[in-house]
Amino acid sequence: MITVKNLTKIYKTPIRQKNLFQDIFFRKYKETIALDNISFSIDENEFVGFIGPNGAGKTTTMKILSGILYPTSGEIDVLGFYPFDKKEKFLKQISFVMGQKNQLIWDLPAIDSFLLNKEIYEIEDNQFKKNLNNLTSILNCSNLINKPVKSLSLGERMKMELIASFLHDPKIIFLDEPTIGLDIFSQEAIRNFLKTYQKEFKKTIILTSHYLEDVKKLAKRLIIINQGKIIYDGSLKNIIDFYSKEKIIRLTLEKRPEDNFLKKHSLLKYQFPFLVLKVKKNQINQIVSQLNEEIDYSDITIEDEPIEEIIKKILKNN
Repeated sequence: MITVKNLTKIYKTPIRQKNLFQDIFFRKYKETIALDNISFSIDENEFVGFIGPNGAGKTTTMKILSGILYPTSGEIDVLGFYPFDKKEKFLKQISFVMGQKNQLIWDLPAIDSFLLNKEIYEIEDNQFKKNLNNLTSILNCSNLINKPVKSLSLGERMKMELIASFLHDPKIIFLDEPTIGLDIFSQEAIRNFLKTYQKEFKKTIILTSHYLEDVKKLAKRLIIINQGKIIYDGSLKNIIDFYSKEKIIRLTLEKRPEDNFLKKHSLLKYQFPFLVLKVKKNQINQIVSQLNEEIDYSDITIEDEPIEEIIKKILKNN
């Protein structure tokens, strides 16, 4: 579906010089490397989390893959097309959703924007009705499509944005921060929709998000990019197994522990009756045995280190 080889993108910014004449006729530029010779491929029906810090090159990559930006160099093949050619057949097979961009007509009901997209993408009447019914059913929002967009909450508007973007049944979907600014209930609703939609309709989806919970719950594969270079490409499970050296133990105590106990363990949080410890993976059996001997507890859970902390470690070391 997507093949990228040695992709590079360099932004040039004009440098102010001593006088206007030099600025016009002898202009100089500062070069910023946004993408530095990256390569990867994505197969059909993959859900890929594309993550990294601000300025890492995530959105630049997605804009190049969708034909919005022209690359400085490299080979790109998306569905057999060179994206920046912007051929109609290519554009009808992709969708780009940006959480901070609004494509709906503000003063009109969302259905009017849907009908406009129907004409733009030349969707047949029966197919349009079928796609609209499928999407509103999964999102449980058929009661919202006839309300003016300006009267909807942010979470409701995001549902309408997704419907507008998916109506033409794209094969590849680019999602750039789709849950940004949403409350936790709206975030969960959008995640559930994306998970169900991808599973049912077998779409290829690339997701960028600063909410790593989105990536953790949706993507089976991670591509981590930092300073324009890919520093990890693999499964979420492998990243936890390889990079995480610690475990989290959560306890519900029956009585307060002695001060000596609290001092000798690495406490993440303690507010009786709840106690959270961080321990080395290779010491987990030893520590659990000590806990059984030293304190009284009614419940214990052992968890992997949060994905956020693992990503921080990777970025720090690259």
